[in-house]
Amino acid sequence: MIINKIHHIAIICSNYAVSKQFYTAVIGLEILNETFRAERDSYKLDLALNGNYVVELFSFPNPPKRSSRPEASGLRHLAFEVNNLMEVVSKMNSLNIDIEPIRIDEFTNKKFTFIADPDGLPIEFYEK
Repeated sequence: MIINKIHHIAIICSNYAVSKQFYTAVIGLEILNETFRAERDSYKLDLALNGNYVVELFSFPNPPKRSSRPEASGLRHLAFEVNNLMEVVSKMNSLNIDIEPIRIDEFTNKKFTFIADPDGLPIEFYEK
């Protein structure tokens, strides 16, 4: 195999401050590096999970909208493994974040659910 692992997932947001707060305070990712690129009027935020670089958050002036429902063509969703799905549901409810009803994966019998990031990108929480 010529590849080792997924290096990172790049996300372009429409409101940098809102998305930065969402991915750090709500999702719980850690900031590794934040750079403002003046020539592009763009921020680049490198985020980690348990010390591992996973998400690259970009801002650009007036990015075009993209369909992002879970069944739309293209990126389906971003999924995070969790130990206890009910803890996630409780946290999202306490933050007044809409969360879908819990589903059961028909192949693994594991529980999962979805929220949306500030731009509507589906975020899945999948119980270990």
